[in-house]
Amino acid sequence: MADRVRTAPTPDFLGKPTLTGERVLLRPVTADDVPALLPMFRDTEATRLTGSHGEDEPDETRLRAWYDTRWHQNDRLDLAVVERATGDVIGEAVLNEWDPGNESCGFRICLVPASFGQGLGTEATRLIVGHGFEELGLHRISLEVYAFNPRARRVYEKVGFVPEGVLRDALLWEGERVDAVVMSMLAPEWFRHGGRPEAAGRGRR
Repeated sequence: MADRVRTAPTPDFLGKPTLTGERVLLRPVTADDVPALLPMFRDTEATRLTGSHGEDEPDETRLRAWYDTRWHQNDRLDLAVVERATGDVIGEAVLNEWDPGNESCGFRICLVPASFGQGLGTEATRLIVGHGFEELGLHRISLEVYAFNPRARRVYEKVGFVPEGVLRDALLWEGERVDAVVMSMLAPEWFRHGGRPEAAGRGRR
């Protein structure tokens, strides 16, 4: 049986890439990006949609110390999302929770509130997910999205994430218990549609 076990190459999470799209660029996040990212942590709606229980006021010093270590992580990839038209850092996109035995990762993305609804998160998601499958050799990328965040769910579906199930009452937020939808994408799906399942479906007609 042992000779049937396939050993996959270990993803190079220490190779921190720069990924360029039409409207956004993803690059390694640094401590110097913290001032631009602070609105993400301070906005009450952003913290609600991500279910981020924590301090009322984020500690910039601690955030800088944490982001300063992102270069050295060999089991995750933290990238800043930069709007190309302005050069502004508008958020972060992350592959995390690397599971080597199953060749899988988690995914999360968060943008500063002023960047919502412009399609920038959709493009950033395609860039980092494509990197995960095409360069890191992942088989599965998964995420959780809360039931009160249909806008984010639509972005994930547009890129090709598929709902798998519901984590009931996964979040307690201000006295309300909220379900979380588990979604994932598999490598064969990505290579079939390249993050544009609707376009791929029209092409088969």
